[in-house]
This record gives sequence, structure tokens and C-alpha cells, in this order.
Amino acid sequence: MKIAQVTLRFDAPGGVETVVRELAVRLRNRGQDVEVFASDLFDEAHWVRRSDFPPVVDGVPVHRYPVYKRLIPGLTMPLIVGLMNGIGDQQPDLIHAHSHRYGHILESAAEARKLGVPWVATAHYHPARHDQSSLHQSLLRVQDLLFGATAYRHADAVIAITEQERILLADFVPSKRIRVIPHGIDLAPWKEPEKDRISLAGLPRLPDRYLLYTGRIAQNKGLPLLLDALGRIPPSERVPVVIMGRDWGVRPELEQQARRLNIERDIVWLGYVEDSAAYREVFRRAAVFTFPSEWEAFGLVLLEAMAAGVPIVATAVGGVPEVLDHGRAGRLVPYGDAEALATGIRDLLGSPERSAELAAAGRRRVESYSWDRVIEDHLALYRELAA
Repeated sequence: MKIAQVTLRFDAPGGVETVVRELAVRLRNRGQDVEVFASDLFDEAHWVRRSDFPPVVDGVPVHRYPVYKRLIPGLTMPLIVGLMNGIGDQQPDLIHAHSHRYGHILESAAEARKLGVPWVATAHYHPARHDQSSLHQSLLRVQDLLFGATAYRHADAVIAITEQERILLADFVPSKRIRVIPHGIDLAPWKEPEKDRISLAGLPRLPDRYLLYTGRIAQNKGLPLLLDALGRIPPSERVPVVIMGRDWGVRPELEQQARRLNIERDIVWLGYVEDSAAYREVFRRAAVFTFPSEWEAFGLVLLEAMAAGVPIVATAVGGVPEVLDHGRAGRLVPYGDAEALATGIRDLLGSPERSAELAAAGRRRVESYSWDRVIEDHLALYRELAA
């Protein structure tokens, strides 16, 4: 089957980008003719476009087109120019698009109707943030309804990655078109720690014991909440927090907050770690993994923390409770409650038995999220729709 995977960014950091890459490579390894269609955008936060992307990534051909930032005034809804013609030239048997409220969703859906081939979308849905104005939230709501009345109305399937996301999507997507297929993780490298016990040369020196946050340093990730919680932990019980990820423009504000709380010495800014072995080793050495997000449709890093055997404290938002087996594979706290987050961190730091219990539950839980199972579910859906 010839499958077109359509996404805004490819071969770039990010959760959606990781999922699309894994899907494309693994489907191609299973004998499917997969090609990726993406823009020339590398960094959405700073709007960095590149012209030096390779035409083939891990054996997958990648077609790239110029992107423009605003399709609708007042909203960032990138439009990829030339995408529809590019997809049409390749004549795929099925088109699978990723993300929501982006121009390439509307474009790929229109091209699928033109070609008469099945169209699938994985929404990776994110509701409006609490700090956004009422006007902005209203505009996002209009976008949801617009996409529901156009692209999703004619979709052959819309994939939700958790049951919670399915419920949210059903507000503007026909329920009968929604399928639930979670994300996955390649567990093999995580089960071979001896291969990753390397010198972490080039990285700042890691503390002997630390909390870990991994992900984008962005507005919706709850990092002010984490710093507030850290400041509430008595210095005698406090351990440093290592923050691993790419800055999306909010680090200066966080550094100011840390100075106000007098905890700047308790923060290690690790930045984006490209080496996968070093990345896994940073996880394994952590005492507790913290995930304070305002919203997560899924949270791939939760799978990584479970695979690494690290106990988790996370906010009970979006798909996080479902991934953590509703608190059995990680401690859940309300979003916005810094005292609850601080208490959760202190309890795990001070209770080796409880930490070991959650870590063991996480290892068991993550076994159900293997990429082999995820690929089988996608292939079954593709074959059903193509038939």
C-alpha cells in the first residue's frame, strides 16, 4: 500500500514529530510504500525554516514545501504551499495527516477527496490554554467547529490516542469515525542499560540525586508550577531539578522566577540532548520524574520514564491519568496545585519503598505500549479503509 504521512514538521524535535517518524519508518520496514509530506519548518516556536533537510530519512522519502505562518488573521495556522499538488503527483492509496488546527489538515483532506482515496487524521488534540484570552479561546473553538464541519466530517477515520481525547474530539468529530490507537515506545534500548553507561561528556555535570523534567520549555508545560513546588520543599529535603529540552522562549521568565524563589542554584538547564544513549542515561539516573503540564493529549515522555524505571509525579490532565493507569503507575496531582505537587515529590523522595513500587508498576504498564502493537493497529485500520 502506498501511504502518505502528512505533517507540519519532520526530522525535528517534538512529540508529534517523533510519532510520525516512528510510524513512517516502521511501516516502511513492514513492506509498506510510505512517503512523508512536510514543510521546511524546523522550529515552530521561533519560526525557523531550513533548506538543508535530507531528502530521505531512515529510508523514508520526504517531500518538503515552503510554509507560511498565518492562514487566519490573529491565529497561527500554517499553510504549506504546494502540498496538494505534491501529494497528487505521488498518487497515494491512503493519506494520513497529523495534528489539528493546521492548514495541512484541510489541504490533505481536500486532496484525498479529489483523488478518491481514504483520509485518516491523528489530531494530537490540545484545548485552549487557561492563560489565553476569551477572544482567543473563542477563535480556537471556531477552528474546532470549522475543521469538524469540513475535514473531519468527510474523514474515513480520526485517531484519538486516549479515551479522554476521544471524548473531547466527539464534540466536533462524528463519533462513528473516531478510533483509539495510543502511541508507542521502542522498549529494547531501555532494557539494555549497560550499553548506555557512558560518560555524559559535553553535558553539564549531573547532581548525584535529582528530579527530572523532560520536554519543551514552553508555556503549556507547567514549569512555573514545578518551580513553585520546588520552592515549597524545605532546603533540607530539596534536591535539584534537571530540565532537559529545547527552549520555546520561556526560559528567561523561568530564570527570573527561580531567582525570586531563591532556588536558581537548584536548577540544571540541560538543554536538548540529541544523543539517544545519553538521553536514556539522564532518565535512569533520576530519582523522580516530574510532569507538571497544563495539558497533554498523551505524554510520550511518561512511557520513557516508565521504561527507565523512574517513579513519576504528574498532573492529572488530558490523557496522563490513562497512561499512568489512573494513578497505579505514577502519582497524580491536580494541575495548578503547587503544594500538592511539592507533597508528591517529597513523599517519593522520602519513601524508597513507595518509589520502588511505582517504578515497578510503571515497568509493567509500559509493556502494553510497544510500537509493534501500535503498528499492527494502524495497518489493520489502513487495510479496512482501503478495502
